[in-house]
Amino acid sequence: MQEYRDLAPEELALDSSFQRWQLENDPAATAFWQEWLGQHPDKAELVDKAAALLLSLHTTYGQQFIERLPISDREIQDEVNRLRHSLDNPATSVIPIKWFQFAPIRYGMAASILVVLGLFGWYLLRPATNKGGVTYTDLVAQATEPLSEVSNTTTAPQLVTLPDRSTIMLYPKSRVSYAEQFTGNKREIYLSGKGFFEVMKNPSKPFYVYANGLVTKVLGTSFTVQAFEGARQMKVAVQTGRVAVYAQKQLPTSNQTESYKLDGIVLTPNQQIVFSPEKPQLIKSLVEKPALLEQATQKQTIVFKRTPITDVFATLEQSYGIDIVFDREVMQACYLTASFADEPLFEKLDLICHTINASYKQVDGTIMIASNGCQ
Repeated sequence: MQEYRDLAPEELALDSSFQRWQLENDPAATAFWQEWLGQHPDKAELVDKAAALLLSLHTTYGQQFIERLPISDREIQDEVNRLRHSLDNPATSVIPIKWFQFAPIRYGMAASILVVLGLFGWYLLRPATNKGGVTYTDLVAQATEPLSEVSNTTTAPQLVTLPDRSTIMLYPKSRVSYAEQFTGNKREIYLSGKGFFEVMKNPSKPFYVYANGLVTKVLGTSFTVQAFEGARQMKVAVQTGRVAVYAQKQLPTSNQTESYKLDGIVLTPNQQIVFSPEKPQLIKSLVEKPALLEQATQKQTIVFKRTPITDVFATLEQSYGIDIVFDREVMQACYLTASFADEPLFEKLDLICHTINASYKQVDGTIMIASNGCQ
């Protein structure tokens, strides 16, 4: 349910579950969104704005909007112009907005402004515009062999087992397509939404995930892909092993035999790529909460007693699989006495840097330490 936090109002208004809640009072959708609001009370305004936009669109286009029937550019532009005219002449025009009991009126004239901006945003974000390139539907249509599709319409993650015994934890509002048997020299998966993959290792048959303009290539590892259609950002985050990530247009076209080589931007544990279709660039960084590697979980308590800082950073590198760059000569006189348990990595770094009068920042998935040395 976390992915809804990052949506804009016009994106949320296009969500089918949100529509069933607002327009049909569907019991399952109602229960889901009431629980979501309870967990994310700070997003009440987002929900109100999306509801205002959705209900205005529904009033204007009715069943045509719900069934995703074609709405012409001219109709959209006429509606935008009509709503803009209403703003210029508030005394003579009325914006048709209906509110349910759970969505109190908060905006007045601001609601009218919202509908204009929201409608215009919806117009720009319609699936037909596809600024990011090849969509899930396009990719599935281009597949050269029959595909099986699994769609998660529930409110809980769903486990999908692939022909090679790899697995996908498919999150709500997501779907995935794949061949019934991986017969070629690749294992190709098409994803819309979010999935956590655990891939069986097979160097002679690399595993590819295609997701809304983003391509992930692995040989055998575990990672998460988040790529909802229409979203402003896509994300790939690695838990174990190594993956290579490309923008769709950067995918190598060579027909040479697949091997251990991973081109593109290579990610290791606790690193991620964030990709924006509107600005096609891959930004590498650390995940929000780096986790201890599996071999380090047995040693969560770490004690340092006047330990050279080089050994401290080496321990953290081994525990999290993250490179820490610092000037060994400048910091050769720095020592640390401290005890750590299950604190997040960044809290550990805050304490260490505070103790030795240093600072740190993230650069391209690496921790960079700045220090003037220790007396």
